Amino acid sequence: MIDPWVALEPGADPVERVRSLRRAHACFTEAGTVALPVRPVVADSWRRSARAGVVPDATADVEMADGDLGSYRAEHPLARVMPLFRELMGTFASDGQHLLAVCDAQGRLLWVEGHPGTRRQAGRMNFVPGARWSEAAVGTNAPGTAVAVDHPVQVFAAEHFSRRVQPWTCAAAPVHDPRTGRVLGAVDVTGGDPLAHPHSLAFVQAVARAAESHLALLAPAPAVTDGPLELTALGRDEARLVVDGRKTRLSRRHSEILVLLARHPEGLTGDELLCALYEDESVTPVTLRAELARLRRTLGPDLLDSRPYRLTRPVESDVTVVERRLATGAVTAAVAAYTGPLLPASSAPAVVRLRRRLADGLRTALVAGRDPDLLADWARAPWGEDDLDVWRALSAVRPAPAVRSRLEELESELGVSASRPAPARASARVRDPAHRAVPDRVGRLRPDPR
Repeated sequence: MIDPWVALEPGADPVERVRSLRRAHACFTEAGTVALPVRPVVADSWRRSARAGVVPDATADVEMADGDLGSYRAEHPLARVMPLFRELMGTFASDGQHLLAVCDAQGRLLWVEGHPGTRRQAGRMNFVPGARWSEAAVGTNAPGTAVAVDHPVQVFAAEHFSRRVQPWTCAAAPVHDPRTGRVLGAVDVTGGDPLAHPHSLAFVQAVARAAESHLALLAPAPAVTDGPLELTALGRDEARLVVDGRKTRLSRRHSEILVLLARHPEGLTGDELLCALYEDESVTPVTLRAELARLRRTLGPDLLDSRPYRLTRPVESDVTVVERRLATGAVTAAVAAYTGPLLPASSAPAVVRLRRRLADGLRTALVAGRDPDLLADWARAPWGEDDLDVWRALSAVRPAPAVRSRLEELESELGVSASRPAPARASARVRDPAHRAVPDRVGRLRPDPR
């Protein structure tokens, strides 16, 4: 039986097959019909490519370069088996004037190594690290199609959807996470017509299986302790994380990410995190991925998962402690746990909203409860010293001269009188230093509605 994933059956004439494939490719691009001798796996890929809007003259885009690429691939699971790939395929690629390529699950090339002359030729069509070679980007090709269909595949000459790639032949096989079974990426060999042989497809498939076995051996033993992570983020610009007794001081951006992931145990997509973290729309997903790669290095490989991004263990944070106590009406206990605004220097849109919501909930409970001691504690804290609403509530229940004097100063500064309610904006200045503008849900700045 002929293997449908192999490009050429034994005895086939590669020159004649190229001619017939070119005619079939022209027929498909002009009329949308597929003629023999196009294999079903290739025909299906051509149709997917066309539906994705790929044009026959498509060129791969280089999405990641330099430091971003280095950070991303250093943290990619397949980095752990690159020495194995080089050992098994490096000599084969160099001596045969081929290329060894490894891509991620999105078809993005992470490594391209092999014969120097072949690398230069491949570079002219952007077959380089950091370029996206998914089917949806450049059409039918072995690494992109292998991850699309989750199966080893060989693509020969004019079977490639993009005309610029048709002088090449490649074979690729997906590599899976041995624990979860999800596709991590693919390993590929790219070169000339001699690769259109059943042995090249069997070879990359064997290499992929060896990589999966190696990853299984490298998987860490289950942790003895798997209790919740402890996150402290109130009153601190840089949060503190405690993992099994080990304390880590996080950077400001990593603090924001941990706070948001702690709020969403179900996980957040890259787009959701991008909108939640950055006011500037020009910030690219590449920047976020690099930041998450650095965070994974800080946390260790088993605490941060992806697709969607999520923490693999529950988190107990001082924010949730305050919210939980406030929700049960334990206002005194909530105020005691509140050591300051959430990441006060952060301007991340979602953190700003959470910081305001938490402070507003406490202020509302304090003003409604009219406990003079709790009001005084808040009013004399750095975050409450200009809070007009709290000073008015304190003056009503404890009209001491110092309290009334401070209240009069605030009303004078804000241009309001004791007989008139303070405008909401006056209190907003106290609650959040970034009161001049509020990010909308996609990260743009709009005027403060208060």
